[in-house]
Amino acid sequence: MTHITTTMKLNHVSFPSSDVSATATFFEAHLGCTVAGRGASWLLKRPGFDIVIDDAADHPVAWPHNFHIGFELSTLDDVRTLYDEMLAADVVMKTGVFKHERGSRFFCEAPGGVLVEINTRSDADEKYRGTFDL
Repeated sequence: MTHITTTMKLNHVSFPSSDVSATATFFEAHLGCTVAGRGASWLLKRPGFDIVIDDAADHPVAWPHNFHIGFELSTLDDVRTLYDEMLAADVVMKTGVFKHERGSRFFCEAPGGVLVEINTRSDADEKYRGTFDL
């Protein structure tokens, strides 16, 4: 790693959706994004990075196995609260909240098919504690 890449940060994530409007609405309603631009691609803003949703209404989107976007919350209580809110809003839940060695999490599916992980590292196993900032 060079000194240049040590200061590099995530700029954006870009992915296709067969229903850009519904996908953007999901990211606004459940993940705190704001829509900054609409067109063939929609630009959503998050603190520190952007999400670009490309219109794929005219062709099928095939997601690679386990491709997903992950968001991290501070505590397990926060993860459980968001899970309950999404479940009540009829979000397609792929798992319940479960304990993982790198921290508890759950998976859901945004409209358009993208898999979303919501996790916390607050309860990660001790051997992983030094590998990230809490």
